[in-house]
Amino acid sequence: MSFDFEKGEVLLVNKPYRWTSFDVIGSLRFFFKKEIGLPKMKIGHAGTLDPLATGLLLICCGPATKRIEDFKDFDKEYTGTFFVGASTISFDLEKPVDQTFPIEHITPELILKAAASLTGDIQQVPPVFSAIKVKGKRAYEYARKDQELTLEARPVSIPEFEITRIELPEVDFRIVCSKGTYIRSIARDFGLALNSGAYLAALCRTRVGPYKLSDAWEVESVKSSVKAHFEEIV
Repeated sequence: MSFDFEKGEVLLVNKPYRWTSFDVIGSLRFFFKKEIGLPKMKIGHAGTLDPLATGLLLICCGPATKRIEDFKDFDKEYTGTFFVGASTISFDLEKPVDQTFPIEHITPELILKAAASLTGDIQQVPPVFSAIKVKGKRAYEYARKDQELTLEARPVSIPEFEITRIELPEVDFRIVCSKGTYIRSIARDFGLALNSGAYLAALCRTRVGPYKLSDAWEVESVKSSVKAHFEEIV
């Protein structure tokens, strides 16, 4: 596989579980500096993924970093699992379960109705454990100090919300959404729509605009391919 880092490259990477998006950037930056001899290679990602999520991360290299904001405007597709009947303050597995709720009343029809209620143009309150800035600080900085914080609802678009498996307490889904959408908040709202609770148990980003996870590389595979490219042109 050939690359053109002088004109700019977009590397499609499958982010590993429990890696932060910046872990991926740091690993590749170190690789370009130590193994390729390009210490000044500019690298950035076009849309972060939570550490507990996996899936497609767009890594922009060289002049392609100037297009990062354009990439962030793309719609995104996710698949994952909601755990129904419990909640956490982070809306995912980052924090332990803090409440449990009944699920005996939940039927497949109610689940489909809940998904439909969250489809289209909606108002969404972001998680307090998020990177949104409030008075110059990230929201999670307040949350981690147990400081009370109220975030305003924001408009987001969810054109597709498909339920793909129902095996309570687990519900699998596929969602297509606009930029700025928090799937963790959808988990919270999904639980409320069921007159119960829910949190995000698993998440994978499968598409960003025209870019697909099926075309992505594991981190080490990216490095091997890039290294082979530079060895060929020497």
